[in-house]
Amino acid sequence: MKLSPTFRMPLKRRRLGKTNYRKRLKLLTSEKPRLIVRKTNRYIIVQIARYNEKGDEILVGTTSKVLEKFGWNFSFKNTPAAYLTGLLVGKMAVEKGIKEAILDIGLHSPTKGSKVFAVAKGAIDAGLKIPASEEVFPSEDRIKGLHIKSYLKKFEGISKKFEKVKKKILGKK
Repeated sequence: MKLSPTFRMPLKRRRLGKTNYRKRLKLLTSEKPRLIVRKTNRYIIVQIARYNEKGDEILVGTTSKVLEKFGWNFSFKNTPAAYLTGLLVGKMAVEKGIKEAILDIGLHSPTKGSKVFAVAKGAIDAGLKIPASEEVFPSEDRIKGLHIKSYLKKFEGISKKFEKVKKKILGKK
């Protein structure tokens, strides 16, 4: 690559493929808090952040690992875990007085029925207002884990456990 006096090196996070600055600018100009969803190999990380000149200010955040405290003993990266994590962060946000947010999925592709939209569905069910179409959310069977239960015997009780954890998060008995 030839370098000339007029060549401008792209920002580091852009070069590494970590940030799409055009997308980020569109999200920030709305001046609403962002519901940030990130997937790792083991967990789902969800945060609600507000822009600040010194850096993003995290208002509320959690990971799917926290579901263990509520009795979840299945995978922390599947669709039911994503929904429950969104439900948990949505409830925490409503308690802190946050009423609405915009979904920030980063560099994840917006595939219909994906885990990032399961997180958004959970946050909406907790009382947070997020602009999203109903058709992009996973089906109720996928959210409750019935698609997993149908092909693995060790996941027989996943739908019952899902309902118990959901009630614990919402504070119902």
